[in-house]
Amino acid sequence: MTDVPSGSPPGFRLLHGAPDSPLLLHVPHSAREVPPEVRGGILLGDEELARELDHLTDSHTAEIAAVAASAAGTRPWRFVNRLSRLVVDPERFPDEREEMLSVGMGAVYTRTSHRAPLRPSGFDASPLLDRYFAPYARAMGDAVAERLAATGRAVILDVHSYPTERLPYELHGDGPRPPVCLGTDAFHTPPALLEAAREAFDGFGGVGTDSPFAGTYVPLERYGRDPRVSSLMIEIRRDCYMSEPGGPAGPGTRALGEALAALVDAVPQGRPDPIGVKSGE
Repeated sequence: MTDVPSGSPPGFRLLHGAPDSPLLLHVPHSAREVPPEVRGGILLGDEELARELDHLTDSHTAEIAAVAASAAGTRPWRFVNRLSRLVVDPERFPDEREEMLSVGMGAVYTRTSHRAPLRPSGFDASPLLDRYFAPYARAMGDAVAERLAATGRAVILDVHSYPTERLPYELHGDGPRPPVCLGTDAFHTPPALLEAAREAFDGFGGVGTDSPFAGTYVPLERYGRDPRVSSLMIEIRRDCYMSEPGGPAGPGTRALGEALAALVDAVPQGRPDPIGVKSGE
């Protein structure tokens, strides 16, 4: 396992998997680090910032992905964000397409999870987008391109967590909050992949779809264009594996990682078959 090559922009890590694996475990929100030059533009005091990080960080999801990588029959690749989503959120659209702009939480957040000011009025997001968002997007796009070149397809499993209780920033938080929520995209989520995920996570008390969070990550240059790229978001309710908010991981961490490994193992390695996941055995 290695970091991205020397000289690459900071903020993310590509951990190598098997050469014939099409799988990329994407972990975008697991880190709490805010570089000093970014911290200076945030209005919150230290205690307020720590509380905000507790609420918004998908704590221990990198550990869940690491368990999955070790437990899977064929090791998947992992792309892990090493900086907090308060620096930039690599999963947002960087323009007016992003609906979370309505609550100040586009690619660069200007409001907190409780809709309080995070950055000054009139804050210029361009330097953060140039320094952090664009290099991350390019590197993730390159990682997907490498899987396509090696195996003819790429399968992104987008690993997240979410709080048991709705936070004020959530636009669609009034629906079900199952232990595991699977986020889908009509173009990029094949039914067989969705069904395999339902089966893999069936033992955690319930699996829902697109509530309270919908959609899944695909690099922008391939979004809605390249059917060789499949993607599924896995949102794990935090009370399944940790103390909220921002507390230590519990025994559910390993169990969830092993369930994620089972999903990884349901996706054939190498070149694609007609349905995209293994048939029942």
